[in-house]
Amino acid sequence: MPIKLPFDATRPVAGQASVEIEKPITEVFDFVGTRFFDNYPKWAEELLAFQALDGEEVFVGAKARQCILENGEPIESVFEITEYQPEDTLIFRGLTSPYRHSYLLEGLNDRSPTRLTFRFELLNLDVFMRPFEKLIRAAIEDGAENTVENIRNLIVSESP
Repeated sequence: MPIKLPFDATRPVAGQASVEIEKPITEVFDFVGTRFFDNYPKWAEELLAFQALDGEEVFVGAKARQCILENGEPIESVFEITEYQPEDTLIFRGLTSPYRHSYLLEGLNDRSPTRLTFRFELLNLDVFMRPFEKLIRAAIEDGAENTVENIRNLIVSESP
């Protein structure tokens, strides 16, 4: 007889945050999307090492390797850009670890502000970690808030 768990073990644990940036969507997407491989290390504070594996151009299928500090331990992973729509969307998914990062933009081309939403999804969570799901989600949401604030601060400070 199969064991019935009190939760869905395949459901992602996710968190997201949004921020208004007083810049046109073209500028925000240029920073977040077009120049992703240059700028990602600037806003990802937990990053210890980062390497674009297919050159500096961003396109669906481009891969990168990163090493982050998680709970005091270095964790290495490779990810791949899975969706790239200029002035709209940048999504990448871990190939060696089960996660997804989404950067979604809303705004008019020539007007401010731009709304940036960052979403992080932990696609698989080990069964023994499910009792801590609320704590993990809270940590993910804190990280998402930090990410959008870091991006906004960088974009504003980069402007003349």
